[in-house]
Amino acid sequence: MTGLPDPSNRPHSSWRVSTEIDTAEALHQLDEPAEAVRTVRVMQSTGPAIVLGSSQPESDVDLAVATGLGFGVARRRSGGGAVLVVPGEHVWVDLLIPRRDPLWDDDIVRAANWAGEAWLVALGSVGLTDAVIHRGRLISTEWSSLVCFAGIGPGEIVVAGQKVMGLSQRRTRDWIRIQSLVHTKWRPDLLVESLALESPRRRRCLSQVRRAAAAVEVGSDLLVRSLLAALPD
Repeated sequence: MTGLPDPSNRPHSSWRVSTEIDTAEALHQLDEPAEAVRTVRVMQSTGPAIVLGSSQPESDVDLAVATGLGFGVARRRSGGGAVLVVPGEHVWVDLLIPRRDPLWDDDIVRAANWAGEAWLVALGSVGLTDAVIHRGRLISTEWSSLVCFAGIGPGEIVVAGQKVMGLSQRRTRDWIRIQSLVHTKWRPDLLVESLALESPRRRRCLSQVRRAAAAVEVGSDLLVRSLLAALPD
């Protein structure tokens, strides 16, 4: 990604847009904005990392293998399983909504649907016309507590049964932070190799995780511009 997306095609947009560049750990620890305004943060990690969910044990990762592959280990403030972020191989966008915003919903199942709808429009504009939103509760699988993209959560986008856009939610008294990620290159082999699994479970995990998700092989800048254009005013 080359820098701050140009939201000039939305001259009356209610969103404040910024690009944040730092380590995956630092990006996940960013505080909410000082002003209560709708905020888009396009997140660019400076290095590859395995990002654990808020309550996921670090023992899920084989640290020696991860280090050997050049991966850091980070932790986000929202739940779910591990995600591999590799610079240039994903689009990661945080959408922050202050309380009292019309998009706010106290129901955690419905709360991210508007973000899913924006991503659905964005992905449709780049050719994924058969994508759908999952509007129900979390669909867990054998591996979803370990690998985020092995399950399907509310507001996430699926194509032919494979997740192509993942979401997580972080709520405080005053904000909801919806973190969204699309892989432009899906490399489950590297993620699963970095997990602390014995060989038989590793093979079974990789077989299922490989089929659970898919990449959107489109340029990152185009995906970000498409999402910005699709966000509700």
